[in-house]
Amino acid sequence: MSFPRQRLRRLRSKEPLRRMVRETHLSVDDLIYPLFVRSGMSQKVEIPTMPGIYQYSIDTALKELEEVRSLNIPAILIFGLPERKDGLGSEAYAPDGIVQRTVKAIKESIPELIIITDLCLCAYTTHGHCGIVKDGEVDNDQTLEILKQVAVSQVKAGADMVAPSDMMDGRVDAIRTSLDSDGYSHISIMSYAAKYASHFYGPFREVADSAPQFSDRRSYQMDPANVEEALREIELDIAEGADIVMVKPALAYLDVIYQAKQLFGYPLAAYNVSGEYSMIKAAGMKGMVEEKNIMMEVLQSIKRAGADLIITYFAKEAAEMLK
Repeated sequence: MSFPRQRLRRLRSKEPLRRMVRETHLSVDDLIYPLFVRSGMSQKVEIPTMPGIYQYSIDTALKELEEVRSLNIPAILIFGLPERKDGLGSEAYAPDGIVQRTVKAIKESIPELIIITDLCLCAYTTHGHCGIVKDGEVDNDQTLEILKQVAVSQVKAGADMVAPSDMMDGRVDAIRTSLDSDGYSHISIMSYAAKYASHFYGPFREVADSAPQFSDRRSYQMDPANVEEALREIELDIAEGADIVMVKPALAYLDVIYQAKQLFGYPLAAYNVSGEYSMIKAAGMKGMVEEKNIMMEVLQSIKRAGADLIITYFAKEAAEMLK
């Protein structure tokens, strides 16, 4: 059948019709809100490169999360900014570390929120790399031993899910085995399965104070040119026990999201990262684009590509528009 008998505009003519035949549905249940926590009291420090994003002390974080709860956002992803750094990232697994204290406080105040903890060492090490450095290189297997300690420590504090973002080989299996042996077989793992060595992370490294102090992360994060390798990474993480796999960043890697969903049909998250957020914010502040409309179009594109969950700094603004 072809024109004039078939006229596709018929179903675009009215808003109710457009809603009725809409193929992609973005929901507040799809959103995960990233949260940056630091020590101190009454702290709410705005990050110049990420307008609207702050570093919070625990008390101000709890106030922020009351708003998150009121918007029905189901989950948060916590990043910690430690008071002290060392070569082993020991604050990451300290029982009184900033993430551990934050998780305990949230569980007491807002227990219905799903708490996901970022599991990495970059913000906790003096060198800024995501693992233990030995002879100028990140030692994969030594790092696994530290990551296991971090995972158990975060879960003991009350985390519902851990999210390893380091890109070490074998870390999902190591963390799953460690959690299971410690009695935490019910705890989920959301793996940063295909995390690319992207230039879109720049603003995040300012807010998390996590820039590497030498070289870069290309020896463990993925080459942006590769997609088949990403699918192998995802397949391995699924085999090792990941409950959710993630592609990061989102916008420049929609093809990876699509292929991963089509190939594996597995719960899939995508991280709408800091650079993607900041570009839209900057363009909106200069009047170049309609910020909220662009935001929703971007989030819809990530969902349409195949993501089940979207980690985004726009979570609160998107939730307001989805009411």
